[in-house]
Amino acid sequence: MTYYNNAVITKRELLVRLIKLLNNDALLDEIDRIPLQMRPRTNSPIRCCVHKDRAVLKYKIMALLGFNIADEEDELTPLREYAEQALKGYTQNGNFLTVVDEACSSCVQVNYTVSNLCQGCEGRPCQVNCPKDAIMVINGKANIDHQKCVNCGICHKACPFHAIAYLPVPCEESCPVKAIRKNADGIEKIDFDKCIHCGKCMTACPFGAISEKSQILNLFYNIKHQKEKTVAMVAPAILSQFKASATQILSSIESIGFDAVIEVAEGANMTTDHETSELLERLEEGAPFMTTSCCPSYVQFSEKHAPELKPFISHTPSPMDYTADIAKERYPDHKAVFIGPCLAKRSEAYQNPNIDYVITTEELGALFAALKIDLETVSPNAGISDNVRPESRGYAASGGVTNAIRSVLSAGLQISTELIDGIDKKSIRLLKALPGKKQHTTAFYEVMACDGGCISGPVNVAPLKVSQNKLKNAIREIEPAEALNE
Repeated sequence: MTYYNNAVITKRELLVRLIKLLNNDALLDEIDRIPLQMRPRTNSPIRCCVHKDRAVLKYKIMALLGFNIADEEDELTPLREYAEQALKGYTQNGNFLTVVDEACSSCVQVNYTVSNLCQGCEGRPCQVNCPKDAIMVINGKANIDHQKCVNCGICHKACPFHAIAYLPVPCEESCPVKAIRKNADGIEKIDFDKCIHCGKCMTACPFGAISEKSQILNLFYNIKHQKEKTVAMVAPAILSQFKASATQILSSIESIGFDAVIEVAEGANMTTDHETSELLERLEEGAPFMTTSCCPSYVQFSEKHAPELKPFISHTPSPMDYTADIAKERYPDHKAVFIGPCLAKRSEAYQNPNIDYVITTEELGALFAALKIDLETVSPNAGISDNVRPESRGYAASGGVTNAIRSVLSAGLQISTELIDGIDKKSIRLLKALPGKKQHTTAFYEVMACDGGCISGPVNVAPLKVSQNKLKNAIREIEPAEALNE
């Protein structure tokens, strides 16, 4: 679960400040002052000192400019120089997470520690059962020699007083594929050969030390200075994130400066039709089951961790891919910008030549705040796509793809389905076991990396329960409009 916290507030404040400066043509002159303004000497420091706080902010800004912190060659390089490169279009490399090492220094280096609940008992099961002789009793209390400890947890299980506590490293605990670990300096390092860009480590880190590499400033600079015409491709999940009607949200996006707006639900129509046909064809040919293909984190998981699953994944492109084709056909001279709640969509879009930018729900919210766009008072000018089925907008929530496919199946045709809601250690075991099963009672598996679906993505701004209700209301609001357009 993603919790709203001060690290999230800091990230969003940085986004708003950067966009405001860019909008006022003051970014290059003022960007180096942001850390000083946000952490003045008169405030109590969050970390050891104000200078550490400012260094952390500097590197967080680097990430929001699109840079990998590890790329820094000279610590004295001012943010202005990075901003200049970002506005020109910093070249991405396909890896969209970076660790702010200045912020990643406070988590435990070991997972087990002895608390003051230790009774110094005669039995000393912690010491007796330790396979590495890493526990000594000093002055009547157990002590762990962390040079010898291998974090096996036997002492934790053996202690009758629960005096040995397990201290998790949040990012490592949250990663379902063990793609993040500390290096020799105690700083977390992401292994992109394993990473599936689910964003769970980023939302789990209470220090905000893991950040996504953003394109927001380069995009807004080009919109503001009219260097490029742009078309916004808006994911259905966006309709669940803001306190406004669907038409007001789409109109507010247009008012940022986009020349056109397309709902990604249009592409979801096509995904539904093609995936349904593919499913029926595969089952007719004797395939035991098929899984969805629209979650990029799940697709990356299969490629990197479960290649045995790949033959069973649908070949149908995602709604974003189909919408990019639509955008290219309707607006051939426009840059296509996907707006959604998913970090992994950055990775998927990186491989699609028809998509030029990806911005997140969080970044969209920062644009609204920086440009003082009040969604509830915006005139609903942007039109709702009149050829979108309600179920296509439902893709944003878990179970939505399944519902969409059921809605287009021939009357009386039943397909057994199962929802895998969230990629974690338990669901990974289930997924890896599917290809080897002798008998299958399920023909179609919908797989979503995020619990609750896209409306629970790592870069959203609304809680899951709120998002679920808002999406349902948005779909209900739109349906009468669709009826009028028929």
